[in-house]
Amino acid sequence: MAADRRVLSLSCAAALLTLAAPTRAAAPALDVPAGSLGQAVLALGAQAGVSIVVDDARLWRRPVPALRGRMEVQVALRRLLGSAPAEVRAAGPRGWRIVAREAPAPIARPASTLADPDKAEAEVPIIVTASKRDMPLRDFAGTATLIEGADLAMGGAGGTDAILARLATVSSTHLGAGRNKLFIRGIADSSFTGPTQSTVGQYLGDIRLSYNAPDPDLRLYDIASVEVLEGPQGTLYGAGSLGGIIRTVGNAPSPDPAGAMWAGASLTQHGDPSGDLGGMVNVPLAQGVALRAVGYGIVDGGYIDDTLTGKKDVNRTRTAGGRATLRLEPAEGWTVDLGGVIQDIHGADSQYADKGARRLTRASDVDQGFDARYRLAQLVITRDWGDLRLRSSTGLADQQLSERYDASLPTAPVIAQVRLLNPGVIFFPPTLPASPGQSRLFVQTNDTRFFSTETRLWRPMADGFGWVVGVSYIHNRTRLGRTLGPPNLLIPVTGVVNRIGEFTLYGEASYQPAPMLTVTAGARYTRARLAGEGMDGSALTLKPAVAFSQAEIVSREAIVAARTEQSLLPSLGITANVLPRVTLYTRYQEGFRPGGLAVESDYVTRFRNDHVATLEAGMRLGATGRDPFDLTASLSYTRWNDIQADFIDSFGLPTTANIGDGRIWSLAATAGWQPDANLHVDLGFAMNSSRVTDPQPAFSTLALSRMSRVPNVARYAGRAGFDWRHPLDGNGTDLHVSGWARYVGRSRLGIGPVLGEAQGDYVDTALNLRIGRPTLGVTLGVTNLADSVGNRFSLGTPFRVGRSQITPLRPRTLRLGVDAAF
Repeated sequence: MAADRRVLSLSCAAALLTLAAPTRAAAPALDVPAGSLGQAVLALGAQAGVSIVVDDARLWRRPVPALRGRMEVQVALRRLLGSAPAEVRAAGPRGWRIVAREAPAPIARPASTLADPDKAEAEVPIIVTASKRDMPLRDFAGTATLIEGADLAMGGAGGTDAILARLATVSSTHLGAGRNKLFIRGIADSSFTGPTQSTVGQYLGDIRLSYNAPDPDLRLYDIASVEVLEGPQGTLYGAGSLGGIIRTVGNAPSPDPAGAMWAGASLTQHGDPSGDLGGMVNVPLAQGVALRAVGYGIVDGGYIDDTLTGKKDVNRTRTAGGRATLRLEPAEGWTVDLGGVIQDIHGADSQYADKGARRLTRASDVDQGFDARYRLAQLVITRDWGDLRLRSSTGLADQQLSERYDASLPTAPVIAQVRLLNPGVIFFPPTLPASPGQSRLFVQTNDTRFFSTETRLWRPMADGFGWVVGVSYIHNRTRLGRTLGPPNLLIPVTGVVNRIGEFTLYGEASYQPAPMLTVTAGARYTRARLAGEGMDGSALTLKPAVAFSQAEIVSREAIVAARTEQSLLPSLGITANVLPRVTLYTRYQEGFRPGGLAVESDYVTRFRNDHVATLEAGMRLGATGRDPFDLTASLSYTRWNDIQADFIDSFGLPTTANIGDGRIWSLAATAGWQPDANLHVDLGFAMNSSRVTDPQPAFSTLALSRMSRVPNVARYAGRAGFDWRHPLDGNGTDLHVSGWARYVGRSRLGIGPVLGEAQGDYVDTALNLRIGRPTLGVTLGVTNLADSVGNRFSLGTPFRVGRSQITPLRPRTLRLGVDAAF
């Protein structure tokens, strides 16, 4: 987006500006999300079919509230500006101009804010939409981060990796696109795609993307914003939000035609070239009816060589997908969104390398490709009465992930060495004879179907009071099938089916007993029905007689039969605006995950639900875009009971169990500095101290006591970034440069000696440059500037115990891209 101290132009329609007065048509229906003024006028112009010119770029990053309903464009612009030192003027039949008043104060310290800064902040609040009741950030007890969609698109639209690059508190496994698990603030459980539910809830708008499947890694094309809430969110979001939630909001359909295109070509050092292509079209179909559709295709070239097969750059990945939303406005205040998402990912091979080998190489007996497929249908109905709102959201998702792992046996000396270190580890089932050096393949298929529906009624904060009440139901079925053996003769091994039906009632309310104090309290009651069975993967039939050990202390009925779990999750938060730009808060929140069935050796076992309780305190100083300096800091303590985690069973296969109780201390801080309207610098830091304090007897070993940190989360992580704009002419052309560096500290792959491999301790970097106008630009970007190898994840295949593995960073990559909007 262009930024100019004198003239900053947004062309949001094809109509040219003239000197005539604007045409007075019927008031358009507007749905403009909260964010910056730059984002808001772009969305307003597209929805109303007008052109909007901003004369002073110092207004560009000013936070503005959301707008919804039918209103004249001039009225909408005045509401967005609030107390800003600017005014709205007509500029032709379909044009408007925002003009700074004489001697305008810098946006970082507007004159009205100096007189009464608290009042100015209240007039243009930053809204936390993920609070499910449009709560102003100043009243929100917790850590919320808003990432603008335009920032995510800089340098090419990525997937979840684009979010990770901008936050020090969010981390991930790195098995590959569509295979990863996400973690926030040190709440991490496992390295594998198994029956455990993710600790992070992921949402597209109001629709939950999955239940206990991996991150689908949807590509972030045509995105309005991404909102991240840290810490447990059990009261509002229920199971699976132990660490927090990530909510992605796409741009809504507009009543006026629009389109956009993105394309890029990349060269990777030591690897194959890559390419990406995406497009968006917005088409009004009738009065009150519009369709917005996005499509894309991406090829990420490989960069790892297999020395055993002689293949080069084996880990090429192809992604194709899109989404579409049909919006209907059948009557005043009613909105109906009907949409769908589709994405397919094919990885030709895994992205790990052998540690200590020649750069970016490994020796594998078999190809270790993967396929990730995701489908989502959604229906969202909203009724807006102004001070009261109703929303019903229903989604149906189908997600499939098929993974291939090299299970070939190491040589006899390696087996002897690893058995000496880990006497309980056997590398192949007795029922499948094999000899060292023989090629073997392990295939795991995770098939998930997920239905969710939620209806909530809420009153946004007004006159010192706001609330939300809701009811939801979800049903999830996961079928985990596994085969093992020579590539041409795969033999089924035990799998499992897990089902859960979850009915929930929840509510939360906020009250301001004093003008500077907000108290928020809530609770969620959940009743879940769980069931599961052992499965013969060859015919997808249930075979409990084969799956269960006769020596199990717990009877088969206790493991297989359906059971009911109930939970009550309370929450309490207090915020105090002690100074005009300073907010202190404290918060207590809980979260949980239901139990399920897992496979250990040749038996099906049961793992229980786990539960977290977090006490957090924090502060906020200033606001991004309004003040020259802003700071957010938080300290939290989490008690985690009956931790669900993964380990390696006696067959060398991944499995799941409750390993005991633990605790996590987390300290996080982010700071921003904006010396002028064109430059913004940000810093982020996170520290996590975790420990399994009370392990279960089966895991209470000397080795566990030495490696008792909760897995996959680095003790230290940090980030530094900048964003700079420089106008090149008076017509909206500018130079936009942004860059970042992110450090990820050391962590462990998992619990115990087998999964005790170290990982992390690397720096990732990126630099992007764009020249152009809002409607057309050329981008040049470089990632991994130092061409570092690093080790993002010490797992390629769980069967290579005793031979260290690394997942390197993508080598230095240069991308040339173009973007256009019309």
